[in-house]
Amino acid sequence: MTETGKAAAAPRSPRWMRIALVVSLALNLAGVGVVAGAALGHSKKPPHPPMVNDLGFGPYTDALSAEDRRALRRAFVERAPDFGELRRLMRGDFDRLLTILRAEPYDAGAAAEVISAQRDRARKGFDLGHELLLERLQAMQPAERAAFADRLEQVLSRPPGHPGKGPEREPGKDAAKD
Repeated sequence: MTETGKAAAAPRSPRWMRIALVVSLALNLAGVGVVAGAALGHSKKPPHPPMVNDLGFGPYTDALSAEDRRALRRAFVERAPDFGELRRLMRGDFDRLLTILRAEPYDAGAAAEVISAQRDRARKGFDLGHELLLERLQAMQPAERAAFADRLEQVLSRPPGHPGKGPEREPGKDAAKD
């Protein structure tokens, strides 16, 4: 008995390629997180879609004062007024990627194309977030920078998975939900 059905199926991508794509996606999301968290993560607006809501600026955002976070958010909105469009495009990318991941045969090229587009968008946002953070640090007085350094050190010394965010929170806000 021959297995002609299996011979006709398209070859699957190697496991290492799928792992590389997932790792690449995670790095892309981290880049978008830098920007999205700084610009939107501490807003009093209704929650953003889960894709954006779960992203953050990491320990830098946690160590910034509430005023610094507001200033970064304002600067980001001024310099990237089309950020909402970026979020919409990223959501569409994820929808396409989910379809690609579930399809048989798996199309590694199509997945790479979607993830590359995400990387390119994330890089633009990451670059702006990087620039804005550096500008904010430059604008700080020496005492403000020292206080930021102290808060950053405190944030970095917490064990992984610690539910609290930065040391400075607005009254009545649950830090774990920020």
